[in-house]
Amino acid sequence: MRRFLILFIAFVPAISAQSVASAPDLVLSGTVTGKDHQTYKEIPFNVPPGVTRLSVEFSCTDKEQRTTIDLGIFDGERFRGWSGGNKSQFTLAVTDATPSFLPGPIRPGRWFLLLGVPNIRARVASRFTAKIFFARPGDPPAITVRTGPAWYRGDLHMHTGHSDGTCLSQTGARVPCPVFKTLEAAVERRLDFIAITDHNTTSTFHAMRELQSYFDRLLLIPGREITTFHGHANVFGPVDFIDFRLGSKTVPNINALQTQVNALHGVISINHPMSPSDESCMGCGWTAATDYRSINAVEVVNGADESGIAFWDALIRRGFRVTGIGGSDNHDAGKPLNATGSIGFPETVIQAQELSQQAILSGLRAGHVFVDLQGSNDRLLECTASTLNQTAQMGDALQSRSGETVRLSIHTVYLAGDLVEMIQDGQPGTTKSISSADTVLSFDWPSDGGRHWLRFTVRTPEGQTVLLGNPIYINF
Repeated sequence: MRRFLILFIAFVPAISAQSVASAPDLVLSGTVTGKDHQTYKEIPFNVPPGVTRLSVEFSCTDKEQRTTIDLGIFDGERFRGWSGGNKSQFTLAVTDATPSFLPGPIRPGRWFLLLGVPNIRARVASRFTAKIFFARPGDPPAITVRTGPAWYRGDLHMHTGHSDGTCLSQTGARVPCPVFKTLEAAVERRLDFIAITDHNTTSTFHAMRELQSYFDRLLLIPGREITTFHGHANVFGPVDFIDFRLGSKTVPNINALQTQVNALHGVISINHPMSPSDESCMGCGWTAATDYRSINAVEVVNGADESGIAFWDALIRRGFRVTGIGGSDNHDAGKPLNATGSIGFPETVIQAQELSQQAILSGLRAGHVFVDLQGSNDRLLECTASTLNQTAQMGDALQSRSGETVRLSIHTVYLAGDLVEMIQDGQPGTTKSISSADTVLSFDWPSDGGRHWLRFTVRTPEGQTVLLGNPIYINF
């Protein structure tokens, strides 16, 4: 069974930080007595090969009698951190570590848990227990910011000072923008989740780990923009190194890169596929020869650019069910919130069972997604298709015989005066007006028994796209 280790340790009630869904790999236990007052104890344990993340949960008895045990750790070669008595849990990994601890390789061999005993009464014997959990590449985290099914809003493409994101300093100089500025802007936008996707680097994850416990209403999903000479793609989920050197001996083709992502259970999304690939935007357009069976999503809206829609439709026409998403591609967290390319402009809105990384990425894979191009925070687009014995929503497939009528139901909120347009196989179709703030519209579609895809777009009367839904697939 795959273990679920904490990626971002949180010590606040708003975040459910269940460290594991299975038993610990090791349990270290022992007793400290009055003789151990103001001494240090080293508790040895062995780390097996292949571990990329190590987590510790520590507890002791007799706290009501003022027993205090401080906590630190050595990896056998160097000191990796000391939290004193302020943390009962911590995690170490190559890319990140709980504040008080240092990131770095999880080397196999002998490690030592370091216990300091600043206080224990002379006649007290206190029992301590340290649960040790080992994670390996691709093991998912278990962090839940909010429970319950909902449409959760986020931004899946942005940059900080860990790559080419900049903002104004206190003196007005343009400087590499710290991660917390991006998080503050996301909170001001009232987003539920974000993925910071700095170019090819994993250094961002260490800052995210420290900030997650403070930003306890905003889910921080690890991401990076795999930036190659033949296109850019976001990867969501893994924190392990992914070799991005497409065209080199180590990554000779896109399949080799996709194999790395799949092995780590990551979600891969092609970014701004129709952008130029020349001196004006080096490697920005997608030109790599690609097996699209392993592509989960396409960024159909980048900032205000909707050119990815044609690329997306072409993939679906070839039989690939790929989720359409949006991303601001923000490079300046200080941009005014309603400006093109500001954080949350556009929003990707995902139906998920809870606000957790696992649930959000599952909803993305399933295509239960629409894009809010203006980042409204409250507009809604729900689409279902039904026959006598089947019902499907955006991203789902439905089987339909020739001559059978498929009933399509479109629920919109806060879009009065706008127009809903049915797009069939990438071509504009029937349009209906939205009459009120909360409206349900019906479309009857006669099936010919063939393969089709139907999606819905909301536009203003002037033709500006407001919301973009994912398809319902017929006979795929």
